[in-house]
Amino acid sequence: MPPTSRVRSRASCACLLLLLGLPAFAAAQIVPSTPVTTAGGRLTVSGEMSASLSGHDEYYFNYSDYDYSMLRQVRFDGAGAFRVGPRLSLLADVRVEGAVGGGSWRVRPYALFVRLRPWPRREVDVQAGLIPPVFGAFSRRAYATDNPLIGFPLGYQYLTSLRHDALPVSADGLLLMRGRGWRTRYGVGNPAPDHGVPLMDGLDYQTGVEVHAGSEPIEASVALTAGSLSVPSLDTAAGGVQVSGRVAYKPVPGLRLGASASHGPFVARTVVDSLEGSGLATSNGQTAVGADIEYSFGYWVLRSEAIYSRWRIPAIAAPLVSDPLRAFAVYFEGRYRIRPGLYAAARVDRLDFSDITGNAGTMPWDAPVRRVEAGGGYSLSRNVLAKMVYQYNWRRGVIERRAGLASAQLLFWF
Repeated sequence: MPPTSRVRSRASCACLLLLLGLPAFAAAQIVPSTPVTTAGGRLTVSGEMSASLSGHDEYYFNYSDYDYSMLRQVRFDGAGAFRVGPRLSLLADVRVEGAVGGGSWRVRPYALFVRLRPWPRREVDVQAGLIPPVFGAFSRRAYATDNPLIGFPLGYQYLTSLRHDALPVSADGLLLMRGRGWRTRYGVGNPAPDHGVPLMDGLDYQTGVEVHAGSEPIEASVALTAGSLSVPSLDTAAGGVQVSGRVAYKPVPGLRLGASASHGPFVARTVVDSLEGSGLATSNGQTAVGADIEYSFGYWVLRSEAIYSRWRIPAIAAPLVSDPLRAFAVYFEGRYRIRPGLYAAARVDRLDFSDITGNAGTMPWDAPVRRVEAGGGYSLSRNVLAKMVYQYNWRRGVIERRAGLASAQLLFWF
């Protein structure tokens, strides 16, 4: 990043804290710092508001689509849980988000499901509707209050060059889009340029049914949902559902081990329909496995997670994409509490891709990415937190891209 850009980025972060810090601190004195319970204890309402600002991410390392950067957005989550009876509850979360510095705003239901406990004395829950994903560990702490930094791990956010609604005609077409996950164009399916997909979409919930059983030291979940990890959408291939599951084990206090797996349709229904009769429509699906570990002791919390994903897409023309496309993401994260209300954190992250062969040679089907993110947070009050973070990214491709981004976030919750 040029010196002038660094100065401008730091000044922007300081302005964000100055402009938003005082109003948020004042709001914290008025709004309760804990969830609000009413209707005789049957209705619980909570909320989270975050405002993030950084320098311009000109190489789109942090974009979740073409409009939204994880480091430059304002987001509000309003959640409610209504206990209908001792066995049945209704839960909802509405999200409002917009890009800092322009762009559209959107309002959408983030979660909307019923939770049934068939046997009050047993640790078994059934959830149906727009439900939280069961795969992975970071998906359970994707809210800003649970993320010690500002950015997401690469496996949950970074846009690969692969799309579910448009397919490359050949290996050459896929290699041409390496490192351009924010805006890719292919010859089969939707002709409009659009963003690619991450290994796992950490920003959207899935429509389906989940069964969760157990508590400490061991618990397990299994879900049947629409779409796949990359595209939790009803738009994927007709007649297929995603099956996903997770098992977590806590052998001793402070240590948690987890394993996840999933398989589901990936290619959009419109593309599958266009390939009917060609014998290619069956090459469609995403399979993923994951492992995670968390260990806390003293003032430390250490975490690591790995995701391996494999996509099968139709091999249409030579040079063929005949083998599954593979990707592997892993991160290591640590947080240290310096004193009450003050902590430091860091995350080291990498994302790699398997090789395919085109007319220009053999190379990874997308450009490998590395990320280092470090910073900290300070509690201005019980429910107001300010974060300052520096993130460095580099992407290896035909042209190597590097970007250092200073960012700030102000977070308020109740």
